[in-house]
Parts: sequence; structure tokens; C-alpha cells
Amino acid sequence: MEKFNCKIANQIDLVNYLETLGHEPSKIKNQDHWYLSPFRNENTPSFKVNQKLNLWYDHGLGKGGNVVDFGIEYFRCTVSEFLQLLNGSSISSGISLSSKNENRQSSNQRIVNDKKANVHDKIVIVDVRTLENKFLMAYLNSRSISHEIARQHCKEVDFCLNNRKYTAIGFQNISGGYELRNEYFKGSSSPKDITFIDRQAKSVAVFEGFFDYLSYKMMNQKSVNLQTNFLILNSLSFFKKSLELMEKHETVDLYLDRDTGGIKCTCEALQRDSAKYIDQSLLYEKKKDLNEWLNQKQQVKRGHSFRRSI
Repeated sequence: MEKFNCKIANQIDLVNYLETLGHEPSKIKNQDHWYLSPFRNENTPSFKVNQKLNLWYDHGLGKGGNVVDFGIEYFRCTVSEFLQLLNGSSISSGISLSSKNENRQSSNQRIVNDKKANVHDKIVIVDVRTLENKFLMAYLNSRSISHEIARQHCKEVDFCLNNRKYTAIGFQNISGGYELRNEYFKGSSSPKDITFIDRQAKSVAVFEGFFDYLSYKMMNQKSVNLQTNFLILNSLSFFKKSLELMEKHETVDLYLDRDTGGIKCTCEALQRDSAKYIDQSLLYEKKKDLNEWLNQKQQVKRGHSFRRSI
């Protein structure tokens, strides 16, 4: 395959690329494919791809663009880093390039009328084991999560998607499904659900994603007698569903993302009971989430250590 530059990357069929990332359209109207936003958790599709123009627009974010614009938003990286990702990713070998003259009616009809044919698009867990994969370990390093902490709370998971096998860090929920992450993939297996770690405590710490939970564990490694339960939503759409569980605790520490959805849920909780619910996101108010804050903090720390050594 020809090496990706911006021009070639923007020719990638966005609908096909989203499929390789585990995202399928909720509805299709002519050339417009509507998705639940890949950037956040929601119940009503607000992310649109016009397959003819090969452009996307997220109505929740109020922004859109081409494939490269999507990539840097989705992976939170620079343009050059996204191109490196495309050139190095095994997923990229399954990507097709967009053709404005191509008649896509047959593929659209397959998605709309033959959902049973999409059985191979579903994630199927093949094997679960202790974390050892060196590429996953390198990914953990890049997120400032120690191997020891990750092994305590996560697994190494092999899964199949689109008849291809992948390996990712897996974080299990209460229904047996897994949140799956590696450098190039972000998805989950069915059934999707929350993760609740019950220590019979009177307080609970609530996180949107499991990397924020792991970040919290990194920050509190020396707090041996930390008495709190943990609730990892794995999707912000589970926030309201989880309120009943939160209400059983005397205090609820909210470590939600500093984006529109996370801030909205935090504000709703504070309005519900400002004595019970505590907004802990002020700790990282200038960052998107707790892991991003921890990662920057660790990078600065490593930079200081390096300067002292020379």
C-alpha cells in the first residue's frame, strides 16, 4: 500500500474507516450516515458522515471536517502522528479509498435491510489472559500507567472484528463484556455495562473511562487503607442509570471528563445534592480528563529527572 500523506488519507472512505474502528451507522438517509458520536457517549446519533462528500460533522461538538480532521480529534494527536498511525496500523490494510463515482447503493441496502449479514462486524472475544504483550505495555507507558497497576485491573484480550484478529487491553464490566483499548483501537464487546468495585465503603469514586480509574490508582498507590468503592461508567450514557447506585453512598466523588457531556452530568448531580456529590474534576480543569492530566504531570516529572541526570 502507498504510504499515507494528507492527500491520500483524506481519500479514505470515512464510512469504511469508522467500521474498522467498530462504529456502525444508526441510520442512513441517502448519502448521510448517522452515528452515535465516536468522540463521546450519547443516546441520540449526532455524528453525520456524508459519504458522497466524504466529510463528517459532529452536531454535539459543533465541528467537522475530512478524514485527517477526524483522526486528530479521535486519537487526540497531531497530523503527523495520525499519518504515522495509518502507516503503521494493521487496520489500515483493510481501509478502502473513497470514490465519488462509485455506486454505494448495494452496500447501503445491506446495512439497512440485512443486519444479520453484519454478524462478522461484531466484536467476538477469543482469549483472555494476563497482560504481557510488549506493544500493549508500551501503550500503557504512553498513558503513564504502570504495568503492575494495569495487571491488577486489566487483562490482555484477543478479539475478532471483521474476520480479523486483534489484541487489546481489556477492562471487564459487571455483565462480562470488555472495554478494549490499544494504540489504534477503541471499542467494546457486548454486553456493554458499568464496572462496580464494591469494598463495602460509604463513599464511591465515579469515573467515565477505565484509564481515568487506572490514573486514580496510580495517584494513590501509597494510600493502602483507602476506603472507597469505585464506579467506572464505561459510557456516559450509563450515568443516569447509575444514580440509584450512587445514592446508596454518603459521598460521591465525580471524576468525569471536562467536556460538554461530562460537565453537564456533573452539574446535574450537584444540583441534585451538592452535599453528597463532589466535583473532583477541578483537579484537572485545564485538561480533558484525569489521565491526560496525569500524563502531562508524569512527562514534566520525567523531563526534570532527565535534566538532573545530564
